[in-house]
Amino acid sequence: MSSVIHYYNKFDEWGRLEREPIEFQVNWHYIKKYIPKTGHILDNGAGPGKYSMQLAKEGYTVTLADLTPRLVEIAQNKAKELNLSGQFNGFFQADARALSMVDDEQFDASIMLGPLYHLQEEQDRIQAVNELHRVTKRNGLVFVAFMPRVKHILTSLLYPEKWKPNHTIDTIQQFSQSGCFNHQDEGRFTGAYYFSIEDIKPFMEAQGFESIELIGSNIGSFLTNEQWNYWRDKGEQEWGKVIDLLIEKANDPYTLGVSSHILYIGRKR
Repeated sequence: MSSVIHYYNKFDEWGRLEREPIEFQVNWHYIKKYIPKTGHILDNGAGPGKYSMQLAKEGYTVTLADLTPRLVEIAQNKAKELNLSGQFNGFFQADARALSMVDDEQFDASIMLGPLYHLQEEQDRIQAVNELHRVTKRNGLVFVAFMPRVKHILTSLLYPEKWKPNHTIDTIQQFSQSGCFNHQDEGRFTGAYYFSIEDIKPFMEAQGFESIELIGSNIGSFLTNEQWNYWRDKGEQEWGKVIDLLIEKANDPYTLGVSSHILYIGRKR
């Protein structure tokens, strides 16, 4: 996990969600659709706390956890800056596989929007999801993010020189089988695991969850900056319609494979 900490010590995760707001807006729409009206929420793998701050603004009690100490510190400072510290029940530096600071069945809902990207071993992924199951109340909701394998295959075909070693068909085919990707270029995204979409629900169900929905967090992720700018330049009203369209189509199963991230929504059995 040291490589993950090293990466996020340098990466502006808060800024990413500001620069690429669609993922946040789509996820937040569906989180709000299902989450209970009140309660205690875990944001596990919270990064600098973008979702946590929104939950706190809505009146939820939030416990925040992340592997990277720097991001936990940023989240604490954001909460103070926004006068939201009173809504938090703790800011913890913790590995998603071992939430030892949390007792069983503490949360009405739990969010985990990142840790599974970085766990390339199946047992580690199972352990992280089992911890999420343990700390969530019975019948509580969970929101878990995945990266789809087919999307990365298509991205590798589109931009092979940017995604070495996936710049040959042989390595792309190997990735297609394993789901594991390790960037050849220094300083790029950490070693990562990408799920086959058809495996997401069975994986979560095997760990004790009932599946509700799969959401494409950004099914427009294949658009270029130039194409995004075209719609932004049409004005705020037109841009709002673009967001509404992406939200509307986010749960269409035929679009999931082009989304940069997938949001799993489930209930603890």
